[in-house]
Amino acid sequence: MSMPQSFLLLPSFLPPPPLVRLASRPPSSPSLTALRFHRVDAKLSPPLLAASHSPPGGFRGYCDSGGSDGGSGGDGGRGMDSPGPGDGWWWERWLQALHPEFFLLFLLLQSGAASALAEALSTSGDDAGDVWEVRGGKRTRLMPDPTWTSYLIAGDDGTKREDGDEKVGSISKDLAALRRQLGRSWRRYAEVAVHLLLPDGYPHSVSSDYLNYSLWRGVQGVASQISGVLSTQALLYAVGLGKGAIPTAAAVNWVLKDGLGYLSKIMLSKFGRHFDVNPKGWRLFADFLENMAYGLEILTPVFPHLFVPIGAAAGAGRSAASLIQSATRSCFYAGFAVQRNFAEVIAKGEAQGMVSKFVGIGLGIALANHIGSSVPLALISFAGITAVHMYCNLKSYQSIQLRTLNPYRASLVFSEYLLSGQVPSVKEVNDEEPLFFNLSLGASRQSKILSAEAKDAADRICRRLQMGSKLSEIIESKEDACALFDLYKNEQYLLMDYKGKFCIVLKEGSSPEDMLKSLFHVNYLYWLERYMGFKPSNVASECRPGGRLEVSLDYAQREFSHVKHDGSDGGWVMDGLIARPLPVRIRIGDGTS
Repeated sequence: MSMPQSFLLLPSFLPPPPLVRLASRPPSSPSLTALRFHRVDAKLSPPLLAASHSPPGGFRGYCDSGGSDGGSGGDGGRGMDSPGPGDGWWWERWLQALHPEFFLLFLLLQSGAASALAEALSTSGDDAGDVWEVRGGKRTRLMPDPTWTSYLIAGDDGTKREDGDEKVGSISKDLAALRRQLGRSWRRYAEVAVHLLLPDGYPHSVSSDYLNYSLWRGVQGVASQISGVLSTQALLYAVGLGKGAIPTAAAVNWVLKDGLGYLSKIMLSKFGRHFDVNPKGWRLFADFLENMAYGLEILTPVFPHLFVPIGAAAGAGRSAASLIQSATRSCFYAGFAVQRNFAEVIAKGEAQGMVSKFVGIGLGIALANHIGSSVPLALISFAGITAVHMYCNLKSYQSIQLRTLNPYRASLVFSEYLLSGQVPSVKEVNDEEPLFFNLSLGASRQSKILSAEAKDAADRICRRLQMGSKLSEIIESKEDACALFDLYKNEQYLLMDYKGKFCIVLKEGSSPEDMLKSLFHVNYLYWLERYMGFKPSNVASECRPGGRLEVSLDYAQREFSHVKHDGSDGGWVMDGLIARPLPVRIRIGDGTS
């Protein structure tokens, strides 16, 4: 008789087969959840264990003497029952032992966990983990979907913004759709306008004063074109259009008018250095000159026999204004281009000007049709347009923040630095600087750093400053000349106080940085005179140790590098002075200095 065989089940060192990861769905579809539960139950039902073979991969059977339940083995009664018919692995039996209600609750909680986590993160006040899509100056916020598998565009309130997903409320669906379409069209046109009229990367690619300047310039450009249309119509009436004038004579008069006007450009070009020193004032003067030219042209129908002289004078004024405007525009655009994108800023400025011209020409033609040949109506309209034009020009120039240093701006910065040890901001100095001929237009603004003493000092220094003086006019003896040459042997300039003037003699090869240093020296010399009681004396004694020139030069040599560093940190361009010195230089000895 054969002995009964028993099977001893020992755990295998191989890992159990991996659990199947269940793809969760939103808890809003109970039918799908129920189907999933039945599918899981079918998958987890274990195969029947036969006594004739070992279960695959999980346990191995060994033949041994004993009962069929493994009780005669040494380990038969320890903690693990022998798998009988219908039994599976221990983890499968554990899952089957759970009630279906608890398992369904587990699936529901699992499917809603990702959605709850995404909602909590999207509504949190901390934006440190936000994702933004940046294109130039436009930023679009992206939010993760509930499953964190992709990102969606989010609105300003942090909610998802998808096409066709909008609460209509009491508004009809057609009206809501129309509103969405109009909104999309407006955004599309705005993006096209920004792309065509503003530099790439705006607002980070230009300075902060660029937008205000461009807006005011756009309005004044419209006004200027309206005046141009009115003046052109008046010129045509004056030359004899519509009165049977001979075309050849009219053409000759027109050419003479323009030809004489072009001469003003040639004559005015030699004053180019003045435009660099005070571009705002000269630009305002050019606008005034342009309006005067328009006014003369509008008056030509009243004096048709003086068409050529009046037209030539008006043409000269317009040509001069055009030259000044072109020259000063480059100064402004150079300050706007913070990323060295000069060409792009100029190109966008020209595009903005063309838009203003199109609008202005259209309005001018409409106004000219209503005015006709009436000179009084033309003059009244021109007066109102000119007022708008000049006001917009004034506001546009006041909005510009020049970061370069001319004598007045540099004196404001240096005077305040000597008085308080602080460098005034670019905006404060530009707001304080007069536009033209020491004439400040507009209300004075309260300064945070710039003091009244510094303003007074800058004004007095600029009145007494003489850059590029002739040495032969300020030296009275050989002793004075030798003392100056010895004191300033390591500098590219000579400075002395002569008859109340701060006279700066420039050496051959002096640079804009040397002129800036000499102006800092002038400011400290004035400070010694005003607050320390140093009185002017003869040049030789002032050049000796302890003299006013020697003390001030020693201070300038020690502190100039520090004020340059502090000024650069304050936003100023400290690489040199923009000035208009007299064209006189000196050379000492056989060298170049």
